[in-house]
Amino acid sequence: MSSRSTLPSTVYLLGLTIFSLVTAEFMVAGMMPALADAFSVSLAQVGNLIAFYALGMAIGGPLVTVLLLSRGISNKRSLIALLICYVVAGAIAAAAQSYLVLAAARVVMGISSAVCIGLCMTVCAALVTPERRGRAVSVVLAGLMLSPVVGVPLTTWVEQHFGWRASAWLVVVLAMLCTVLASKRLPASANGSEPPLRQQVADMKNAPLWAAYVTSGLIIGATFAAFSYCTPILIQEVGVAPKFVAPLLALYGVANVLGNWVVGRLADRYMMAIVGWGLAIMVLALSGFALAGHHLWLNLMCFLALGLTGVALNPAMVARVMKAAEPGALVNIMHTSVITAGLAFGSWAGGVTIDAGLGLRSPLWVGAAMALAGLLTLVRPIAMRRSQALCD
Repeated sequence: MSSRSTLPSTVYLLGLTIFSLVTAEFMVAGMMPALADAFSVSLAQVGNLIAFYALGMAIGGPLVTVLLLSRGISNKRSLIALLICYVVAGAIAAAAQSYLVLAAARVVMGISSAVCIGLCMTVCAALVTPERRGRAVSVVLAGLMLSPVVGVPLTTWVEQHFGWRASAWLVVVLAMLCTVLASKRLPASANGSEPPLRQQVADMKNAPLWAAYVTSGLIIGATFAAFSYCTPILIQEVGVAPKFVAPLLALYGVANVLGNWVVGRLADRYMMAIVGWGLAIMVLALSGFALAGHHLWLNLMCFLALGLTGVALNPAMVARVMKAAEPGALVNIMHTSVITAGLAFGSWAGGVTIDAGLGLRSPLWVGAAMALAGLLTLVRPIAMRRSQALCD
């Protein structure tokens, strides 16, 4: 069978599932002013809704995964159960009448999402032969890449025409559809058929894996320190009309997809170089965005440069993790959790600087600092690789 033969339709279903999960996570960025007005809270508090979701992913995801592994529950049953939990929490969020209820619901959504994303990656790997695994995983990850292109602009457009609750219910319906299809289409697996918890914990006991985790967390944290507040920055600081925000978010998403395509083609061969250069570009783009003033084209160029890097570096980040350890469910979910811990910190720190009176662009400096920290984490690994190459 050719390596380019058709993948199972269930691989695309897993990609659609991740698309729905990631859209729900990021959609707040496109409707911050509306949510602030609806619940009479500050923009920083709305930004915290992204952080709460990410915090649930970072802390709750691994804990729930350990519980599932310890009980020997199969990956399919675990995925369906967590998707149902996600749909219920999403419905509560869509119907919420208070900020606290909305925030609590998003924490539960985040916990469910972290486990579901990790399980989608693990289930995907089991659906295909090893030589087709890379292609299949790239299709599943396309759901993450397409979220900024289609999901966030769509939910922003729906919010502007029908209100934020309509956007929230749209995501719930999509997640419900994925749940039903997954229950019917994914192949069954027996309880206890996955690697035991002890083995998966042992796979994580190595320094290169945790070094990769830290860099990944800083990359995504830097990205969302800025992206979480991009809508008010574009409208209030850059002077972009609200009706043009959704198209700009779509253009940012196109940059994500383009960057992901390039990184995906080069990640296996030039993994560390891509991560290093990507972080360097992020430092320049975020600093330039913070200093661009009212120069429209400079603002937009820096904004799109962030789209070409940031989340688009994901294939290289995943390749680094897969090289460091066997990518079982726990390794995958822990990677997701560390990334979202960085996301939560970036969104929270950006809101803190706004509340401190440092201006709407201050989160951009938070992002630049995190990207610089990520760049510094690569100094030792790159030096060790070069030293090893010289010895060889």
